[in-house]
Amino acid sequence: MRKVVLIEGCRTPFLRSGTDYMDLRSYQLGEYAIRDLLIKTGIDPANIDQVIMGTVVHNIETPNVAREAAIAAGVPNTTPCHTVSQACISANRAIANGCFEIMSGNADIIVAGGLELTSGAPIQFPRKMRKKLFRAQKLKGFGDTLRFVLSLRPSDFIPERPRVAEFTTNRVMGEDCDIMAARFRISREAQDEFAVRSHKLAAQAWEAGHLQPEMTEVSLPPDFNPIRKDNGIRPDTSIEKIKKLRPAFDRKFGTLTAANSSFLTDGAAAVLIMSEEKALEMGFQPKAEVVDFTFTGQSLEDELLLGPTYAVSKLLQKTGLHLDDFDVIEFHEAFAGQILANLRALASDEFARQYLGREKAVGEVNMDKFNRWGGSLSIGHPFGATGARLMNTTANRLKKEGGKLGLLAACAAGAHGHAMILKNYA
Repeated sequence: MRKVVLIEGCRTPFLRSGTDYMDLRSYQLGEYAIRDLLIKTGIDPANIDQVIMGTVVHNIETPNVAREAAIAAGVPNTTPCHTVSQACISANRAIANGCFEIMSGNADIIVAGGLELTSGAPIQFPRKMRKKLFRAQKLKGFGDTLRFVLSLRPSDFIPERPRVAEFTTNRVMGEDCDIMAARFRISREAQDEFAVRSHKLAAQAWEAGHLQPEMTEVSLPPDFNPIRKDNGIRPDTSIEKIKKLRPAFDRKFGTLTAANSSFLTDGAAAVLIMSEEKALEMGFQPKAEVVDFTFTGQSLEDELLLGPTYAVSKLLQKTGLHLDDFDVIEFHEAFAGQILANLRALASDEFARQYLGREKAVGEVNMDKFNRWGGSLSIGHPFGATGARLMNTTANRLKKEGGKLGLLAACAAGAHGHAMILKNYA
């Protein structure tokens, strides 16, 4: 089977929903990421075999948003593009699909990643109003039109507020995380401490110049003032400031707050992956080799956010590796409580025996290796794009820190998990 290598990655600054990307369409964010990835690598767009992008909040105007983003970025019309969706691991799925295409010999060069514009989430009329509008298409004459107008009620015009709830359980993810935090005895204080850690490390990584090379500059009309930085990082945050916040989901007993939960984010990220043979033939210096990856599914009732534990356990059993073998570890930070619960589950012999089919725990995660440049709690989490950011950051940390192996993992709505192993390409 052919080896897959990561050449480079690029992302837009990640911005809080409702801020500077408000007037864009989602494909335009993808355009920025893809176009600047092409510029950064110098690859001829005509050489790209496929473009695969993930997204969660779909827009009816751009059902195959990967296609629109790629064409806008200068990729030829002759390059096939498709869009995938797997909640918060949509970019991971896009990258995995690209890897499969390369491994099988169907492609040599693929751009993969994801994009999200939560600021542009479609707002619907109530179902009863939608039915009336469909019937209105068949109206004939003044009488029919008058009867239709008189049938309308003020409530018909009240839009439905989008609610990001699990279809199966009808619980929002924060509610599930509150339950999981209680199950694993994760305190509010521990969650706040981890959230502060994420912001402090992201701020330090920015000051050290680690994050800038991953980003492209975005300039928007009418002023075209350049956006060069994520706007969710709060260097001055502290336990004292955030401990005053009230619970966001379970108002009475909950421990999750706006500060220890990831925020709605707009952004896009893309990576260039190639077969090792083609990369070397074209004179590219790969950053990392894709060693292996996996996806998992768990119970939606009580394991919604335990995807990293299941995926990491499965992948390590498959490869024969151990947590101690990794120099860099990057997990998606949906919530501080989710991270701490997964770390506790990985270190638990009881959890391993009862749920993972192991005699002993997967292992303790060395926090000196974990999310050292911040994470989704501070940098932001555009649902469809985070996986590409994780991949590029893992590879960049391996280069910067001189490590050999990197492990990345993420949870996702629908009770899914993903894990991938990267090897520093020396």
